[in-house]
Amino acid sequence: MREAFAQAMSAMYREEVPQYGALLDIVAQVNEQALRAAEGPSAMPRAERERLGVERHGAIRVGSARELGLLRRMFAILGMRPVGYYDLSVAGVPVHSTAFRPIRPEALARNPFRLFTSLLRLELIQDPVLRELAARRLEAREIFSPEALRLTEEFEARGGFDAARAEAFVRELVQTFRWHARATVSADLYRRLHEAHRLVADVVCFPGPHINHLTPRTLDIDAVQEQMPRRGIAAKEIIEGPPRRKVPILLRQTSFKALAEAVRFEEDGAPRGAHTARFGEVEQRGIALTPKGRALYDHLLGQAGAPSDPRAYEARLRQVFQAFPDDLETIRRQGLGYFEYSRLPGAQPTDAAAGDLEALLAAGVVQARPMVYEDFLPVSAAGIFQSNLGDAARQAYAAADARAAFERALGCEVLDEFALYESQQAASIRQCLGAHGEPRAQDHG
Repeated sequence: MREAFAQAMSAMYREEVPQYGALLDIVAQVNEQALRAAEGPSAMPRAERERLGVERHGAIRVGSARELGLLRRMFAILGMRPVGYYDLSVAGVPVHSTAFRPIRPEALARNPFRLFTSLLRLELIQDPVLRELAARRLEAREIFSPEALRLTEEFEARGGFDAARAEAFVRELVQTFRWHARATVSADLYRRLHEAHRLVADVVCFPGPHINHLTPRTLDIDAVQEQMPRRGIAAKEIIEGPPRRKVPILLRQTSFKALAEAVRFEEDGAPRGAHTARFGEVEQRGIALTPKGRALYDHLLGQAGAPSDPRAYEARLRQVFQAFPDDLETIRRQGLGYFEYSRLPGAQPTDAAAGDLEALLAAGVVQARPMVYEDFLPVSAAGIFQSNLGDAARQAYAAADARAAFERALGCEVLDEFALYESQQAASIRQCLGAHGEPRAQDHG
């Protein structure tokens, strides 16, 4: 069902935003060239190659606790769980978010579809009258079809679907995220909400949480960034995240600018307006970092300062990130990144090496492969939002710990992404060591 849902979402978005199709073509060409260039020990594992062509993440924004809670239940049917908590209010974006995604390695290998899902924080609208008007509009709308709601309840009661119901559920769920060119508010209310924040208007003024971007994964984001203008696509000025490296870490993102789309308003005879929300994004994923590695990353990113001048900022990034090791073995030995360990076929350990992970690695009995970062960066996500909302949308919202309120709306706690990576790494080590127990080695993160 998740695979069918991802394909249906991609087909719908390609129809609605033709430039997304052009972006997919660029990414496919760049990836093919990158895969041909990578041979031997550095070649991408087969499982990761197979998922590359179908890999996507999307982003949606909902307006109420009820909407978020229902989405959590529906995404659970697709094998997608809420991972990580992201408070984007610190970057002037009045939402907090989680990422719904598969969590088991075999599920990620099959189809790693992710939906970055944001909940509007109405309390950050300063005008109390406007805040109340927005709340009423959100309370009155129903973003899900009656059939999607009925099928969700049926799945939860029965514990599964037959093929026909699975197909119907995917079809109904996809419709939730379709673009609607007619607003549900007057032109005047749209203007007032837009002045409060463009994203507030995007969430409140339409029938549902239209998908605002779908993101393919590339193996060379710099090549994609270079190709986009050649295909008539206006790329954003800088690539979000760390600089180009031999060993990619975490996540790098770029996008084309959001489209201005014609909108009709609630009242008859009202003039058409234009709404800017949907854009095309592309990402390059690297190794997942441990808390120690993430702390170093955040420190270096802070040293680089604000990206006010794109060229100067990129130069500062390259300079400060020289302090982050750029080879896999150093990253592994220093406990900066997560790795999955596996025994090489036919290799047998000596008695001296048995039970010692480092000795098994040195003897060529065990190999270590970096684990792909499956999640998102608050700074990177906020940068993409801001670049497409315009600098005028930047506002200084007071940072507050709203995680508990978010989880109440969600109906469960969000999963800790570090714990997921740590568990997968630890399980691979136990499997390599067999009955010999934990490794006699340094801390692996």
